[in-house]
Amino acid sequence: MISPLEFPTDYASILQRIEAIKPSSYGRNRNFIDGDISYLSPYISRGVISTKQVFEHASQMGYSPSTIEKFVQELAWRDYWQQIWIEKKDAINTDLRQPQANALHSELSTSIIEGTTGIDAIDTAIIELYDTGYIHNHVRMYVAMMACHVGKNHWLQPARWMYYHLLDGDWASNALSWQWVAGTNSHKTYFANQENINKYTHTRQKGSYLDIPYSELTEITRPAELEATQLPNLGYDLKPTLEKLTSGASNKTLAINPKNLTYLYNYYNLDPLWGQSTPEQETNRILLLEPEIFKKYPVSEKCLQFMIDLSKNIAGIQLYIGSFDELLSDYQLQESSIHYKEHPLNTSYRGNEHPRDWMSSVTGHHRSFFSFWKKSSIEIFS
Repeated sequence: MISPLEFPTDYASILQRIEAIKPSSYGRNRNFIDGDISYLSPYISRGVISTKQVFEHASQMGYSPSTIEKFVQELAWRDYWQQIWIEKKDAINTDLRQPQANALHSELSTSIIEGTTGIDAIDTAIIELYDTGYIHNHVRMYVAMMACHVGKNHWLQPARWMYYHLLDGDWASNALSWQWVAGTNSHKTYFANQENINKYTHTRQKGSYLDIPYSELTEITRPAELEATQLPNLGYDLKPTLEKLTSGASNKTLAINPKNLTYLYNYYNLDPLWGQSTPEQETNRILLLEPEIFKKYPVSEKCLQFMIDLSKNIAGIQLYIGSFDELLSDYQLQESSIHYKEHPLNTSYRGNEHPRDWMSSVTGHHRSFFSFWKKSSIEIFS
């Protein structure tokens, strides 16, 4: 049996994971590290499946809307964060509403990077993140709380560090969730003490610097364990890294017919069902990886390998490393032949833009999730 923290990349196994979801019990135990979470986020983030696809399966399982509401809300949070990214663009990389009040610097505590904070559940989760590319959503909040409120790190570099390692890295969900914890995109901040951490991670640690009441936690002085800081090492040269992962793939060896329709895929769109009505012999399918995008939003080799493995579900897919304009120039492609899915990072693309598969038609920036949910849930459950 495949462990939940193993993420198979063949489409049949991904569909089996959708079949295995437990949306009714999710609402009761989702905050526990062994709760009935779906482990579908890596596939949703890479665009292999959509929130709507998962919701439609959940809605066909015979439960009442109220029974699965928490599960559907979790899906809706992803759509909500994406809508903010669409509206705010690069502004999500800055403190959206107010500055982070307690930030002393713009680095990350070294002990968080090394998984040596002294908080057992958090250290275990960080090492597991490096090993598996995944960390439980509730524990992500613990790590963000540790970085922002206990270590007094500004949220941005810690958020980039976590995104770098996550197989389900979605910059909107990641950055805006960190801002939610830090209090830069909400009117409150998030704290958790040792008792809370023990409860949801099934640990029994006592006597740590977090083993204090909440009234003291909100005024905590940065402990010695978190004082040393550094910038996370998130750098690499994309092209040689990808060539190593793909056994020397080269842009010059692609079989591209400029008379065909060209479907562009990328780190956020690996949907194997998209555009399949067009015969394969009449289609160029290109996984376009733009170095400038990965320079701005770097991800680990593990994440790149996961992306490459997922792309193998797309018949005839070929890898191109370079900009959109370089691709068109190298292969004399016309903009009228280009098809791509909408995404905030696709600002250089031109041609025929396709919408993503949202759960509802509600768009735009809403100041709170529940404002967004109030409108979208009417449509979702109609």
